[in-house]
Amino acid sequence: MTAMASTIDQGEIEKFQAMAAEWWDPNGKFKPLHMLNPCRLDYITSQIAAEFDRDLSGEKPFEGLRILDIGCGGGLLSEPMARLGAEVVGADAAERNIPVAKVHAEEQGLQIDYRHTTAEALAEAGEQFDAILNMEVVEHVADPLAYLTACHALLKPGGLMTCSTINRNPKSYVMAIVGAEYVMRWLPKGTHEWSKFITPDELYDLLTKAGLDPVDRKGVVFNPVSWSWSLSSRDLSVNYVTASIRR
Repeated sequence: MTAMASTIDQGEIEKFQAMAAEWWDPNGKFKPLHMLNPCRLDYITSQIAAEFDRDLSGEKPFEGLRILDIGCGGGLLSEPMARLGAEVVGADAAERNIPVAKVHAEEQGLQIDYRHTTAEALAEAGEQFDAILNMEVVEHVADPLAYLTACHALLKPGGLMTCSTINRNPKSYVMAIVGAEYVMRWLPKGTHEWSKFITPDELYDLLTKAGLDPVDRKGVVFNPVSWSWSLSSRDLSVNYVTASIRR
């Protein structure tokens, strides 16, 4: 019996590996996300631990939890969740991100279920999660309320969603668009539309209308002196993150 020829194109695999290396290069084009990630993870892990009574000092504190990372990109948040013991589904509407994320997870020995799909499609399929990471996505969708309603459907009762986005005011225009896209060139020009930014009160209203109970919000503040991000209880003027529960 003749063995079947391999369908793997090594050249394609190498291309994906190169792309994965770019996503995961802390000094490459995704440097802003790497800088932001410790701050985001601090908020996410503390909120999940509090909601599900988990001890973050344990080896696998999120074991038994099913977590959705919607808009997962290259997996910068999915991988830490998997290392903490969670069963992770990473979903992204941008098809090319999925093989990149898969390659890097495999290189790290992590089992993550990456899918090219949307929140709406997952909800229609009846998927359910203990927690959803909904970070820097809501300002990019056509209908934020419909999107958040789909996220509500994806949460189990008692489930937690963290949702981060950008406030809409003159300061956010200067910082998130002029500064990040034109001066620092952290992001490609046109990444954000200022008119689609959402104020904290507007997001709380959208979350409530979607059937969720907002329970917390914090600012995510960049310090140009220390070149680092930190959480703030007071300054929600540009970037901010919320936590909400499905009761």
